[in-house]
Amino acid sequence: MDINTEDFSAAVDYLSTRSDVDPNKIGIVGICGWGGLALNAAAIDTRIKATVASTMYDMHRVTANGYFDALDAAGRQKLRQELNKARTEDYKNGRYALGGGVADELPGSTPDFVKQYFAYYKTKRGYHPRSLNSNGGWNKTSALTLLNTPMLAYAGEIQNAVLVIHGEKAHSRYFSETAFKMLKGDNKKLMIIPGATHTDLYDQKNFIPFDAIESFLRANLK
Repeated sequence: MDINTEDFSAAVDYLSTRSDVDPNKIGIVGICGWGGLALNAAAIDTRIKATVASTMYDMHRVTANGYFDALDAAGRQKLRQELNKARTEDYKNGRYALGGGVADELPGSTPDFVKQYFAYYKTKRGYHPRSLNSNGGWNKTSALTLLNTPMLAYAGEIQNAVLVIHGEKAHSRYFSETAFKMLKGDNKKLMIIPGATHTDLYDQKNFIPFDAIESFLRANLK
């Protein structure tokens, strides 16, 4: 989480020192997991004047609590034991085991949102040979830091502008709605896109509110 949050600030470092960039007009856009990370970056980096978080995940929440907050303390303890056992195995083997991306085949009982991920990551829409979600997934033990570190603890102290966008029919909608409730000030806005699922906001041009994003950035980066 720290590394991926740092990626945003490192980009701001670079942009801020370019002669062709106004350092007072820098905004960021984060999608899916990086939507939550964008809010995390905005909470610490005051140089970010406007933030767009689209179809966001709170990666700490989904790791520590499971989907729809169904994981309890006993479940977290079991997960800790599994991940720490994996650390030992990684050290013995001299390499990180991967947690697995989207499966190559889905059983009939697969939830709709997993089917939507499959339709993106396993097809020409979003497949790439180096894509972790399309293939072997992230390092399995990377979940340990997400399990232990609340990500949006100071989101309520973001003073600069934020636009939160989510799909009406997205399984992940509750992440954006909860995060938005933390935000304060009249320069914060939540948009719920009618009929859109989580992955629709990845690449489906008929759902992505490009005009609203442009208007928001122009209004807050002037």
